Amino acid sequence: MAVRTAPATTTRPHAKPRRTGSRRPARLKTVIIAATAYVISFVFLFPYVVMLLTSLRSQDSLREVSFFPKQWIWSNLANFWTSGLAGNLVVTLKVAAGSTVLVLLVALPAAYYSARHNFRGRTAFLILVLITQMFQPTAMLVGIYREFYQFGLVDSIWSLILVNGGFNLAFAVWILNAYFASIPRELEEAAFIDGNGRFGALFRITLPLALPGVITALIFTFIAAWNEFVVALTLTTTPANQPLTVALNSFIGQYQVDWQNLFAGSVIATIPVIILFALIERKVVGGLTAGSIK
Repeated sequence: MAVRTAPATTTRPHAKPRRTGSRRPARLKTVIIAATAYVISFVFLFPYVVMLLTSLRSQDSLREVSFFPKQWIWSNLANFWTSGLAGNLVVTLKVAAGSTVLVLLVALPAAYYSARHNFRGRTAFLILVLITQMFQPTAMLVGIYREFYQFGLVDSIWSLILVNGGFNLAFAVWILNAYFASIPRELEEAAFIDGNGRFGALFRITLPLALPGVITALIFTFIAAWNEFVVALTLTTTPANQPLTVALNSFIGQYQVDWQNLFAGSVIATIPVIILFALIERKVVGGLTAGSIK
């Protein structure tokens, strides 16, 4: 007669209790980082909030102690379009767009060639480009004005496009050079095997991959040309040919400053740049970190 034996029971080791203490420091660290980020954001955004609130005050309420205006004057923003400054806004847009296009047309081939070819004097060329970034337009205003005066380009939009493009070219070349260098050459060689030429591989393979770097150069050039003031003040004399940064200076008189209209124009001038930067912010971050990880 067979004797049934009870199945052997395996003793499971006691499960270790979950440690909740390790999560608390991680959560605390996250809260501290988030709080710090909010504080820093508030510090940078606070002047813009003050500018917006001041633009909605009346002339008599500028010296009020209250943070928010007691009476909201929305007509200050509407007066911008009836004061003739809309034409200056168009001039600013033309200068910024023209400078950006000029920089990309010159910087793209220069950065691509210097990233793909080890020609003689390549290092000297890149160092020379970097040295030009050290010069400021304000240090050469007299020479710039004299040069454009001889060519008959004073009080012209083209002079502003050339100056802004020239002084933003070095940054664009370095950004694009780093991004092109981070793209493997094997991708272009594969495109050559598929029957593409140099330009075909550039426009179909390299440029789409380098789009974050291109957008980074675009946005920084556009913002620099949009905010430029000193050169525009020197090279333009006709109010209709002045960009918005110079035209807003007309609200500052010898004995009185029209603060609410000055800030109203500043708010309107800031909105296009904020919208543009918000739309392509992710691409800008990718372009700035190009070449940092190998």
